[in-house]
Amino acid sequence: MNNNAYTNLMAQSQLRYAYETAGLLRREYPGQYEALKRKIGLGDEEPGLWLEAAERMYVPYDEELGIYAQDDAFLSKKKWDFDNAPAEKYPLLLHYHPLVIYRHQVLKQADLVLALFLLGERFTLEEKRRNYEYYEPLTTHDSSLSPCIHSIVSAEIGDLAGAYDYFNRTVRMDLDDINGNAKDGLHTAAMAGSWMAIVNGFGGFRNADGRLSFRPKLPAHWDGCRFRITYRGRLLEIRMKPSGTEYALLEGEPMAFLHEGREVAIKPQETLRL
Repeated sequence: MNNNAYTNLMAQSQLRYAYETAGLLRREYPGQYEALKRKIGLGDEEPGLWLEAAERMYVPYDEELGIYAQDDAFLSKKKWDFDNAPAEKYPLLLHYHPLVIYRHQVLKQADLVLALFLLGERFTLEEKRRNYEYYEPLTTHDSSLSPCIHSIVSAEIGDLAGAYDYFNRTVRMDLDDINGNAKDGLHTAAMAGSWMAIVNGFGGFRNADGRLSFRPKLPAHWDGCRFRITYRGRLLEIRMKPSGTEYALLEGEPMAFLHEGREVAIKPQETLRL
């Protein structure tokens, strides 16, 4: 494939980060920056070229659908016939030649949807919704890494039922041998994905530009949920309840974070009820 959207978006993000990091080092630690430049042979003009490459990075986009294309050719292909694909033919890669699969709109795992999560600040909520709703029906989740990402983004766009279904698939990956390969070993990444589905998904936790934010969404049939986050020497506990969310700063210095987009401040041993 050419110009995979996820690959180009991540490369663009890393080029910008490298440019910003070089600028920070140059301003705040000039001596160390000069030593690093000599050690790695970094030219004065190179960071500027990184930024230029990021700004000129091509990311395929379909104006008519209002979504990012998986790659240059993906949207020109016909969709996989899911209605007539028998259950025993999954995972598809084990039953169909790759040249057959690659001629269709079908995905093994979260791809662009992963970018919606990892680069969340780049997209509006409506953009996330449009892209998710297009790609979700095309994804088979043959990879155990896929359901947790769909759970997180599904929760963010307001589909809590879908988010819980994908969370359940993640947390029971080995208990129910969902992918039929538990005999080969446990899916430890999916176990971590279960935590992410709770914290990043239902808790709405994000850390963008060094700032914590939460948009809690408790599943309807849960009585509550509690998790903790360690951040720069602080221990913050989040307690989600049907009546609202509590934040308790158990250890560390005072801090501020965002709750539903609003900045709140908390002191040591204080509990906020929002």
